[in-house]
Amino acid sequence: MSANKQDHTAEHLIQYLRQLAPQVRRRLLAELERLHLLGEDIPHSEPLIAALRAEFRNTGQNHYRVGNPSRYFFEPLEPVMVDKAPERANSGQIARGSLAPIWSLVTEQLLRSMAADYIANATKAISADKQPEARQMARAFQKKVVISLSGLLDSAEGAANVRNGLMAYTSSHATFDDLKKMLRCLDMQRELEEFGRTLPPKIARLEGVSLDNVLRLLCALKTKCVDVVPFALTIVAKRLEMPWELLSVATGPADDRSAARIAASPFAIAVSMVLDQIEEKHLLLLFALRNNRPVRAKEIVAEIYRIEEALRTQIELKGSDWARQLDDLMSAVRIAIDAEISSIPSDHRHLTHILESPRLRPDHSFSHKVGHMFEKGWDVVTGLLAGNIDTTHRRDNVS
Repeated sequence: MSANKQDHTAEHLIQYLRQLAPQVRRRLLAELERLHLLGEDIPHSEPLIAALRAEFRNTGQNHYRVGNPSRYFFEPLEPVMVDKAPERANSGQIARGSLAPIWSLVTEQLLRSMAADYIANATKAISADKQPEARQMARAFQKKVVISLSGLLDSAEGAANVRNGLMAYTSSHATFDDLKKMLRCLDMQRELEEFGRTLPPKIARLEGVSLDNVLRLLCALKTKCVDVVPFALTIVAKRLEMPWELLSVATGPADDRSAARIAASPFAIAVSMVLDQIEEKHLLLLFALRNNRPVRAKEIVAEIYRIEEALRTQIELKGSDWARQLDDLMSAVRIAIDAEISSIPSDHRHLTHILESPRLRPDHSFSHKVGHMFEKGWDVVTGLLAGNIDTTHRRDNVS
């Protein structure tokens, strides 16, 4: 399809959207962004997302905050919010895209009159620049929401009603999980806020005294409520200059490289969270390749290899579930790179060094090269090994 025809199609879709109610357009934007974060390639979606974002920005309405009162309501969740699709948010993360359907459920179905009072009163306080008062109102409303939703979720019927209620605002079943995570965060809001205040704003390296301090804080929080540990780990990861160093909170207490020993450590979930970082970067890689950004793609690939190296160095992965997850993730990365290289015309194949450069990998040992060659074909590996054996044999004969 030509560029002019694509532009005409996108403009036609935008004109159609203008006929829909604002609430419907907000929900559509949230859904388009969710699919975009999942890596779905939806034709004409980018101009639609840009147009819808501009509309709500110009009217002062953020599609997932629905005005300032909701911003204050969700403010305590900010340290654990991520710009991912709900389906990809792990147990310590809440997808930003889940906020719109959750807010709609609370304000339109569950606590309509209480929500209307909160919005009216909070709006007045915010307009008068009384931020402490607005936050106090938000905290009071949060308590009401936690009590109401917790009561509903205690029964199978109530949980089904909440789940079905959310489906009126999103097609993502994972938003229900984010709602439950939201309740845990709000219920332990003071503890998580104290944890965040005690941590350094930035952590250059997670080792030595720095690691000991983080582990001490995590252990103290764990004794109060083990369910909020994943959120605390997310907060730690956001403070790290190199987020993959979160791995140290799992490997440090174990004092052993074996996967079984580390899996039994108090913060073993950190390993899965680091694996999630590879998955996230894989999606970023696909986006960079799709949008013809080879330099950014190279940076992402280098970051992925660095995380892989940390996992394989710090943990004896062989035979573990983590090993299988890592192998699957790296296979997906390799497929993305190979697909990009094969798409380059033969007269431009000199560009393949951007993603194929061995300098992207931090390990250049002989064993690592053999492993890489194995992926290319057993015959090549056999030849390489035979060459090394012959060299050794000749060296022995000479000696």
